[in-house]
Amino acid sequence: MTLDQIIREVQTAVEVEADGKPGPHTWTAIHDRLCDHEAVPDSIVTTAVDARSETVIATLHPRVRTYARSFVQRAAAAGITLKIISGLRTYEEQDALYAKGRTTDGSIVTKARGGYSNHNFGIAFDIGIFDGTKYLADSPRYKAAAAIGLDLGLEWGGNWKSIQDEPHYQLRPSWAAGMSESVMLAELRRRKDSARDFFA
Repeated sequence: MTLDQIIREVQTAVEVEADGKPGPHTWTAIHDRLCDHEAVPDSIVTTAVDARSETVIATLHPRVRTYARSFVQRAAAAGITLKIISGLRTYEEQDALYAKGRTTDGSIVTKARGGYSNHNFGIAFDIGIFDGTKYLADSPRYKAAAAIGLDLGLEWGGNWKSIQDEPHYQLRPSWAAGMSESVMLAELRRRKDSARDFFA
């Protein structure tokens, strides 16, 4: 039996998605099964982080919230202050961002129209690195934080080939493994239209 098979069997036993990636969701479920306490609701699976991040985290898909909180906490343990600064966007909000630098004032900030960003489905979030209370738009700490995000099982926008987006992270559903981004987004739009869970 391979390690991947073992992980998937454990995930099945603790009733989480058997994707072979033992992230925060899996560890929380194992903890709830093995430790002598009542199950903890998702909203407090990990200790709440700063208020700004929590406001954004609340907009994310429930499956992604644990990852976002874990990211903030693990970064803090490594001496990196980061906050979750962007989460779910409606199609209309995405279209407004897409219009910047094209049909409205400002610089171009995204190549994605409404329905073509993972933010539109609550499975993606952006981080901000801070030095005390000062937001750092550019810092080598974004690359240092990436090691933590990738270790959690998140995809990092800094690894993209067409456009690099170092503050961006997303949790890819297991059914989308190996899919191109455009094919995955088309399926996410279908699931949104039919009110089907994005991770089911």
